[in-house]
Amino acid sequence: MKLYLLRHAIADLRDPVKYPDDSLRPLTKEGKEKFRRICAGIGRLNLTFDLVVSSPYTRARQTAEIFCDELKISRSRLIFSENLTPFGDPQALFEEISAQHANLTSLVCVGHEPYLSELIGSLLCGNAAVSITMKKGGLCCLTLTQLDFVGYATLEWLLTPAQMIAMS
Repeated sequence: MKLYLLRHAIADLRDPVKYPDDSLRPLTKEGKEKFRRICAGIGRLNLTFDLVVSSPYTRARQTAEIFCDELKISRSRLIFSENLTPFGDPQALFEEISAQHANLTSLVCVGHEPYLSELIGSLLCGNAAVSITMKKGGLCCLTLTQLDFVGYATLEWLLTPAQMIAMS
């Protein structure tokens, strides 16, 4: 299966006065506009996505919604999981998805750093501390034999926002 990991787009800066609950920080206007250009580049890759799972945090949810809208993915194929939040459990995420959605061939997970980089490191070589940089709006493609931590994934590619915008 193809596992696509997508970091949320540019969000407002952390501000405990403005956002006492960090999960409520939204995307900036610039972040939304730039991410739409990123989606145009993704669209040129002619990829298909069976399911989009997103962190419920506002910035990730907004990113996932734009992703679905721009790539013509039905919102019925968008779900949210607490296991994609910054303190989520990747193994629990995979178990949750596998239990509810059998026979996926492609999955997009929209989340946060350092969660996504640690997940990539764990899936590639069993070490969450591997140094990987996921830019805001960056997209990584891994191939897995099944949706779990048994065996290692294969890194197909890791694209920066600038690379995807250049493709649009």
